[in-house]
Amino acid sequence: VKYKTQEFKGLDKTVADLSGDRESTSAELSAVLEYYGKIKERCIAKPETYEERKKRREAEIAGLKEALTVLNDETALVQRKRR
Repeated sequence: VKYKTQEFKGLDKTVADLSGDRESTSAELSAVLEYYGKIKERCIAKPETYEERKKRREAEIAGLKEALTVLNDETALVQRKRR
């Protein structure tokens, strides 16, 4: 009976230690998951909608057309001055 009591006390201490480890691990895991949730929003690229891509492309095409017009006008002026 004496040895069984010592064994039970030892097992109770082990259970208490492991329960404390489990609680600290659970707290750490929840903190990591919370941090991951915050980081995930910033790091993962969100796909652009079709309307946004279309609007950006149209603005880019308009800018390129304007640049081509300016370059053609300047080229015409440069060529006329040399003649």
